[in-house]
Amino acid sequence: MNIAIPIFDQITALDAVGPYEVLSRLPGARVMFVAAEPGPKRTETGMLALVADHRLDEVPEPEVIVVPGGYGTRPLTSDATMLEWLARAHETSQWTTSVCTGSLVLGAAGILDGLEATTHWLELEGLRQYGATPVARRIVEQGKVLTAAGVSSGIDMALTLAARIAGEQYAQAIQLGIEYDPEPPFVGGSTAKAPPEIIELVRSAAATLA
Repeated sequence: MNIAIPIFDQITALDAVGPYEVLSRLPGARVMFVAAEPGPKRTETGMLALVADHRLDEVPEPEVIVVPGGYGTRPLTSDATMLEWLARAHETSQWTTSVCTGSLVLGAAGILDGLEATTHWLELEGLRQYGATPVARRIVEQGKVLTAAGVSSGIDMALTLAARIAGEQYAQAIQLGIEYDPEPPFVGGSTAKAPPEIIELVRSAAATLA
């Protein structure tokens, strides 16, 4: 089973690496990091590089697509090479998924038209321009299309996908194997729980990076 994760400069590392850690443990899985041009792609902080070993056209029909997010998705929403590859690959994929603002790239490729979808809470309303209905949930499943909210939710999405592919017991075994049992030190990992001043702090920080 070929699993393609497109990567790009200014990617959010966990968006790609979180699902990789889960999906690489599926039986018969071959996870490939792909890009228009192979080579290292630096994260949005510039402090880490992930390496694309394959060109997009070397993996035309992956069974699973996982599009990560990050500030680098902005230019991808008008990148013809990426959007054409996604649209073609989606035609034959068994599952097409995204994490965080990766859903905006799916939307730009025409994949989310008429579907419910989610993304990072700061960009949720941006899904409407692609014909999608924004939903403030951690994971949204619409047929073979799964979208995940911000960053860490990619792990939850990948475990959900693992259950669809290999069964719930296998997915639970993966979850235990990676000891994914979150106990965050603070209550406030969503806008429903975070204090207003923390929400505004995140908004302000994001505005300086946009």
